[in-house]
This record gives sequence, structure tokens and C-alpha cells, in this order.
Amino acid sequence: MASAVTTTRPGYGQLLRTPGAWTFLLPGFTARQPFAMLTISIVLLVEHTTGSYGAAGAVAAVTGVSMALCAPQGGKLADRFGQSNVLIPGVLLHGASAGLLTALALAGAPLWTLFAAAVPTGASVPQVGPMVRARWAAVLDGSPLLTTAAAFESVTDELTFVIGPVLATALCTGVHPAAGLVAEAALTLAGGLLFAAQRRTAPPAVRGETDGSGPHAPALAVPGVRVLAVAFLGIGSVFGGMQVSLTAFTQDLGEPGLNGLLYGIFAAGNMLAGVACGAIAWRAPARRGLLAAYAALAPACSVLWTPQSPLLLGGLGLLVGLCIAPALITGYTLVESLVPATARTEAFSWLTGSVALGQAAAVTAAGHLTDQFGPSAGFTVPPAGTALALLTLVALRGRLVPGRGTGACLTSPAAGSGSPGRRQKRPEWGEAERGLGHRVPVAVD
Repeated sequence: MASAVTTTRPGYGQLLRTPGAWTFLLPGFTARQPFAMLTISIVLLVEHTTGSYGAAGAVAAVTGVSMALCAPQGGKLADRFGQSNVLIPGVLLHGASAGLLTALALAGAPLWTLFAAAVPTGASVPQVGPMVRARWAAVLDGSPLLTTAAAFESVTDELTFVIGPVLATALCTGVHPAAGLVAEAALTLAGGLLFAAQRRTAPPAVRGETDGSGPHAPALAVPGVRVLAVAFLGIGSVFGGMQVSLTAFTQDLGEPGLNGLLYGIFAAGNMLAGVACGAIAWRAPARRGLLAAYAALAPACSVLWTPQSPLLLGGLGLLVGLCIAPALITGYTLVESLVPATARTEAFSWLTGSVALGQAAAVTAAGHLTDQFGPSAGFTVPPAGTALALLTLVALRGRLVPGRGTGACLTSPAAGSGSPGRRQKRPEWGEAERGLGHRVPVAVD
């Protein structure tokens, strides 16, 4: 990415002093933690009960596909009816479904019953990350802190991927193979209900009917959102391919406990890069930064399949992690300028769902490759996924320019203060927030 041009950009300290922020950040962190635990918990449990990485990957993939298909619909419902009204029944369903999946796996039930239980388990995964991002967007409408908030959320996501896999692996290998999935369900219930109780900071519901165009158009009607959704499949391929491949690699070494450590190193690189991206003001527009991030990510992934030692694999995983955060941050930042406020949660959910779908496909492919060709074969999945994502971005980069296509948002910092139809900021946040409302120009290449 380009060099910094200013040291006066609002930082994390100013962001965290935003009125009301901590009321949704703390429960939101608890509620999104299970997202990083779910896939690895299912893989470890089902592999233990069936002895097959292919079966374990397939069950985890069904969960991921269900989440990918249902997450945007949940985001749309949250935009329309309010986050709490969607979140409460969702977390209750998820807890019950995860419990059923656990019981069936331990009972040695037929594989098709695990698939059946995996569908509602994935479909009901609470989309807390997109909901938190939508709250930041509502609180900071028009503020230069929006980019800092996007970086902060990426750091938070990656912190969960540092803690989640390590915690799930420790529980599954040190306590009981089902302990990871049980803990995932418990954290979902506790964190989700606490987050749902924070109604004051939630974006207002937009209950009007959509006609498929104009300010109430669905997020996927925006060409740029479709391009980003395809690109985020590549990020999911890294997460899914790494989870299965690291599990197989460490078990083949006879050191299954290393799995969580190696994945934590990978996620720590992502988190460190996210901190840096949020602390530096970049000259390059978000679209160019996104292309640069993927141009670095694809080559970094291409060497994952070569290492034969945990030390080398840890170093390469750290490098790959450093390349992911810029891609995530610039992608989520672009959404702010591509879609109207009435579709933000839905748009964020499409990106999160794409990561889940890419992860599901990667888990399936890596599981079968591992069964057929050995523990290193699954590492070929991340380079394939990221290369396809990079080709898509290069070919369709023109659709990522704010203002081109249906539903372009007029509320982002990229729009001038005199833009017609600009949505007014929510007045209830008072003068403290209003002081952050000055605009900064954003270049469009």
C-alpha cells in the first residue's frame, strides 16, 4: 500500500472514546468469538468420531454454506426489523442446533444426520461482526474515523481468530473432543443475548418495502458488492485451507497441540497488520489498496505447501496473515462508499458470508486432498482461491468506484458535503460526535 501522508489522522484512542461504543464492543467481542471456533471444533469432533478428514470437512462445509446463504438474509432482516429482533431467536436456534450436532456425532449417527444438523447450525450463526460494523457506520456517519473503525473491526476479528482456534483445539484435545463445540454454543448464547440487549446504539430499522432500486435496493444489486463478495471467497479459502491442513500436518507429526499455536501465529500476523493499517493514513484509494493486498496475498499463499517443519510453516503463516488484514480492511471500507445506509448490515453480511462460503469450499477440498495425497496436499487450496480472487479484482476493478452502479452510497467520506440526497447524521449522538464530522477527500483512481 502507499506511504502515509499525515500524522493527524484520528486514531484508535479517539475512536474508542466515541459515546456508547463500549456498550456494544464488549458483548460483541464475546458473541463473535464462536465464529472462529465453529469450523475447527466441527472438524476435530467429526474426525474423532469418523476417522476421516473428508467427512469432517464435508460436515464443516455444510455449516459454512448454510451460513453463507443465510447470513445476508439475516443482515437484510436486521436492517429492516432491528438487530435485536433478529439476533435473539437466532442465537437460541444456534445453541439448540449445535447441541444436536454434538449429540449426533458422539452417538455415531449416520453421516447424513450430521449434515442435517449442520444446516441449522450454520444458518443460525449470529452475524455480530456485520452488526457491529453497521453500528459504527451509524454512529460515525461522515467521520474520518470510519476507516479507523474498519481497521479496528478487522483487528477484533483477527483477535478472535488468535484466541478461538487455540481455545477450541485446547478444549477438544485436552478436555473432550466435543468440548470445543459445546463452548462455542455457550459463548454464542451469552454474548449474543448481551449484545442484543444494547438497543440504544443499534441503527434504526428501515421497515419500508424495497422495489429493487433506489435507496432501498438490496445490497447485492450494487455491482461493486458482487465483485467484493467474489474476492472475499479467496480470503475464506485461506482460512478453511489453513484450518484443515494445519490440523492434518500437526497430527501427522504426532503433536496435535501445535495446531492451535500455528493457526494463532497466522492470525496474529493478520491482527498486527490490521493494527498498522488503522494507525497509518494511506495516500492510495481503497480500491488500489485492495488490489495491492491481493497481489501480495496470492504469492504468499503459493509457498505454503512446501514447508516440512513447524518453524518454517509458522513463519510462512505469519507472512500470509500479514497480507490478509489489508484486503479485509479495504474491502469493508469500500462498502461504506458503495451502498446506502439502509443496506449496510446486509452488505457486510454478504462479505462475511462469502468468507464463510470460501472457507466451506476450502475445508471440503483440503479434507479430500488430505485423505488422498497426505497432510501437505491441503495447502494447495489457499493459493488457488486467492489467485482466482485476484484475477476477478483485476478484471472487474472498474465496478469498485463509488458512485458507479445501482445503489451507490452518498453518505461516505468520498461524497462531498453538498451531495444531493445525503442522509443526515443521527442527532442523538450530540455535539461530541458532531465534532468528528469534518470531511476528508478520498481519491478515486
